[in-house]
Amino acid sequence: MNSHKKILIVDDEIINLEFFEVMLSKLGFIVEKATDGVEALEKVRNFYPDLIILDNIMPRMSGWECTKILKADPQFREIPIIMLSALDDVKNKVEGFELGVDDYITKPFNFSEVLVRIRALLRNRELFAHIRMRESCLNLVEELRADIKANLTDFIRTIDALDDAIAQIVPWGTDLSSPKSGDHPETSEQDFSRLLQQVRDKSQGVRKQIAELDARTEKTLLGWEDIRKSNTGFMVQENQSRSPLY
Repeated sequence: MNSHKKILIVDDEIINLEFFEVMLSKLGFIVEKATDGVEALEKVRNFYPDLIILDNIMPRMSGWECTKILKADPQFREIPIIMLSALDDVKNKVEGFELGVDDYITKPFNFSEVLVRIRALLRNRELFAHIRMRESCLNLVEELRADIKANLTDFIRTIDALDDAIAQIVPWGTDLSSPKSGDHPETSEQDFSRLLQQVRDKSQGVRKQIAELDARTEKTLLGWEDIRKSNTGFMVQENQSRSPLY
């Protein structure tokens, strides 16, 4: 799971930043650092981390304020946040969870515990992404089913119209010089030409519908392939996540 996963560490204590950078980098994570909430927001936009470890009490902008801004932004609200704080009373923990943090760890902390929580949140995020992929699959199937059903209905109507036109053409046969009783040859020729044009138009319409349905089907199949590849990658990551902590 650790491969290429990006973690942003936000803390005004340099010793904590350096500690996390060394420990997490050794485990294969890509680590970026920030010393306050303002810098953290800038790093989030440029670095787009998979997870944020965020200290609460910091200068310029606290962890609370930073969390509010991130969770209010649709682009970043799904990034999991672990709040680190020296405040261990229930009120502060509740406030953190109400703001949207995904986990809350009080200082001093045990790194092994932090690592377990990091991996759990990353795994949960991947599971939700996997669920969204499956929902995308179902949506693609439903859209394609609706398209096919609508096109089949149109095909039937077009074929019926073609049958009607052909039924009107057949009485003339192939000899336009022998019109039906009471008709004028020129009128029969005009009617015949009109019906032939209708057949051509309907035929072209069917060809266009078939081409559009073919393109829609191809697009759906490509979407399916992308989802299948993503799903395969997820399963590989899920197997890797079962490895030992160290």
